[in-house]
Amino acid sequence: MIIPVDINGSRLSFLLDTGVNSTLLFALGEQDSIQLNNAKPVKIKGLGQGGAIDALVSENNIVKIGRAVDSDHKIFVVLDKKLNFSTRMGVPIHGIIGFDLFKDFVIQTDYSSKRVTLYPHQSYKRKRCRKCAEFNLRFSGNKPYIDIEVSQLTAMKEVTLLIDSGSSDALWIFEEQEFISESPKNYFSDFLGLGLSGNIFGKRSKLDMVKLRNYELRNTTAAFPDATSLENITFFEGRDGSLGGEILRRFTVVMDYNSKLMTLKRNGYFNDPFHYDMSGLTIEHDGMIPVKDVAPVERHILGRNKESGTFSKVTEVLVNPGFQFFLAPKFVVAELREDSPAALAGIKKGDEVLSVNGKPAYRYKLYELIDLFSSKPGRKITMTVDRNGYTAKFKFILKELI
Repeated sequence: MIIPVDINGSRLSFLLDTGVNSTLLFALGEQDSIQLNNAKPVKIKGLGQGGAIDALVSENNIVKIGRAVDSDHKIFVVLDKKLNFSTRMGVPIHGIIGFDLFKDFVIQTDYSSKRVTLYPHQSYKRKRCRKCAEFNLRFSGNKPYIDIEVSQLTAMKEVTLLIDSGSSDALWIFEEQEFISESPKNYFSDFLGLGLSGNIFGKRSKLDMVKLRNYELRNTTAAFPDATSLENITFFEGRDGSLGGEILRRFTVVMDYNSKLMTLKRNGYFNDPFHYDMSGLTIEHDGMIPVKDVAPVERHILGRNKESGTFSKVTEVLVNPGFQFFLAPKFVVAELREDSPAALAGIKKGDEVLSVNGKPAYRYKLYELIDLFSSKPGRKITMTVDRNGYTAKFKFILKELI
């Protein structure tokens, strides 16, 4: 969920994330500018294999989201320019906003219509919904937690999870003993994502069922982060993991922090199968490249239908089109899972992606590539890459490991 946010008069794009306590702003690019008030240096910690990172804390900022205004907003500014979620998501992300917004409004997220609606607490009237699932929220460090049931190998287990709308995974579970098996092996090791303190690695598997009151989700993907990625964080006692966007997107979600309630109503995505990336590739946006491409020249004329005598518009494409020159996103392989279909085909970390299935890479949005690699088992992929000035073509087939 990426929403427009005005900070002290500057329009930026923020990730709406229930999993963060304070508002975070990342180091801005040269093309971005913002005025921050009363900034002081601090240290902050986050998930990842690094330690605390340098930041600034700024107070008394004016934040506007739609018609909602906060004139005394605290913002933490992360100074490390290497921490850039935009390159991994393919769209500008200047920061993350969470509790500071959720505490003041009832927030409804309709994933089907891609719409977020903010209701003032005093005027919000909760509608009766017999098919909805309601959860009592518990809070620790201004973050919301719920208890749900999960099933693995037919055994049901209750777990306490952080509601983490900023995570693209379905579930993260910290203790793997009751879920991971070596014989038969039901997991594989993988890059899980980017945290404030660096890269996060761990295992991926699937659970037989996730039960959300009257809703049951089958064959659900789950990630198990390594202990080294968690060692810098002090967690809420009893927390077993996180519930993320791959589950939440299957519902219309209403978060009411004031009443300590979360309401879920299934949407058209509910029955979508759960797939993780089956290529083994993590692609990121790495700057811009100049591109020379065909610029088709068209002209519209009226053509007459001999039988009916009527006229209709006909598009005529000229035989000798011109060319256009422009800057396009450059995509590179940032991470590569060992023994994955892409790795076994010969693709390497650092390769520049030139085309995928015959289509130039710059004509894809980054999230379209992510969706393609997570689409369905058996899909054939042809990828052309540039490696140190040499072009090579590779073919592989998407394959589920579990």
